[in-house]
Amino acid sequence: MRASFDKLISWTGVLLAAFLLLAGGVLTYAAVYIGNEVESQLGIQDIIMPEGAALQALPPDDQAALKPYAGSPMDTGPEAKAYADHYIQAHLDAASGGKAYSEVSVQYMALTPEQRASPEGLQLAGVRLTLFQGNTLRGLLLYGAAFATMGTIAGYAAIGAFVGAAILLVLGLMGLRHASRMEKTAAGAPTTAT
Repeated sequence: MRASFDKLISWTGVLLAAFLLLAGGVLTYAAVYIGNEVESQLGIQDIIMPEGAALQALPPDDQAALKPYAGSPMDTGPEAKAYADHYIQAHLDAASGGKAYSEVSVQYMALTPEQRASPEGLQLAGVRLTLFQGNTLRGLLLYGAAFATMGTIAGYAAIGAFVGAAILLVLGLMGLRHASRMEKTAAGAPTTAT
């Protein structure tokens, strides 16, 4: 009876190990695919991270966030996030005086046609367009950063799945070996008369 129970538990462990190996393979594929896509799609943009005067013109916090990537091509999720949050956003804040697109747009929409045609109205229209385009680019870069994070998580999950599979496989095989010994012991044990 004990040997049968050991076999059941051991085979369950071996099957779980096989499932984890499969999951680890799928997660590895996901991590590699996402990493390659993020690098490829960001690389196509041909953006070089700011350095020199472009970096020095930013506020100190933004400079500190961008400094590790200075001069390198933007082709990773962390670089895209830093560029979006500390380069594009800094320029958007400077252009709008810290106002959001919605604030500037509402202000522009409240103008009469004559006011929109004035130099101040045209300037506000330009700021509105800059904020719209900047926020669109910023959002797209942050999507790339989010996908890169998902790829990283998939990579760590793959490692966990492979480690779990190895542990379950070893334990399952040890259990099967133990069950085999128990069967041999039970088969070779002398019967006692009652």
